[in-house]
Amino acid sequence: MFRLSGEELLKLVTAVVICWTPGIAGSLLVSTGEGSWYQQIDKPWFNPPGWVFGPVWSVLYIGMGISLYLVWTRGDRSRHWYWLIGVFAAQLILNGLWTPAFFGLEAPETGLAVIIPLWGMIVATILLARRYSSPAALILVPYLMWVTFATVLNVSIWQLN
Repeated sequence: MFRLSGEELLKLVTAVVICWTPGIAGSLLVSTGEGSWYQQIDKPWFNPPGWVFGPVWSVLYIGMGISLYLVWTRGDRSRHWYWLIGVFAAQLILNGLWTPAFFGLEAPETGLAVIIPLWGMIVATILLARRYSSPAALILVPYLMWVTFATVLNVSIWQLN
């Protein structure tokens, strides 16, 4: 059985909180409920129901946190490791910017200007993380898949509106 020391558990929880922060911040800054801009615009047929997003993002943020924990605790503090941490941070920042860009500004085109580089940063994070932990890289694949879907959804909404 896998056990974490108190210090390792604290690092894991910290990593998950760090990764969840963009989602929490984004949800506090914008509204997507009844009467919101998002509820009134045209959406493609494959737009998931609103209740899907919370659980999906919750699982993804936990996975991102586990990935960050794995590279944080297995890193050799080389230039490559610092580069990985910087890219990881950049994708978290872009993740946090997308919600206010898309929903807050009510601007799908601005959302695209954020989500496309976000997608690239996730790919870079996966490629760089493989050096330290294959599981850390693999855990991020569902995140990449969801952001790929979100990008297609963002493009579709931009085209429809």
